Amino acid sequence: MQTFLGLYNFWVVIVLMMIGFYIVIAHDNLVKKIIGLNIFQTAVFILYISAGKIQGGTAPILGEPGAVYSHPLPHVLILTAIVVGVATTALGLALIVRIHEAYGSNEEDDLLVLDRREDSP
Repeated sequence: MQTFLGLYNFWVVIVLMMIGFYIVIAHDNLVKKIIGLNIFQTAVFILYISAGKIQGGTAPILGEPGAVYSHPLPHVLILTAIVVGVATTALGLALIVRIHEAYGSNEEDDLLVLDRREDSP
């Protein structure tokens, strides 16, 4: 039972992923979909950081020989992913603003109806 509950960081990852996935699937508002994607993305960040941590490991900076080090690559990748995530979120929100200016709505169902009206002769 201890090992089952001892991996609580992975349970947090699973819960955040499911919450983010549910928001993307269940909501029609485009802004809420972006928020759901960001929650899902945060879960992936936590997963990679958790996988990169070694119990008792230190940062690989001028240590003594034979010391246990945590691998820095997952942390570096997550820093890059955070920057890319912020940029894609900004782009997504900018597109939503432009869609709202063109169609007058952020709801996916309304956009489909309005787009079909424009396509019909």
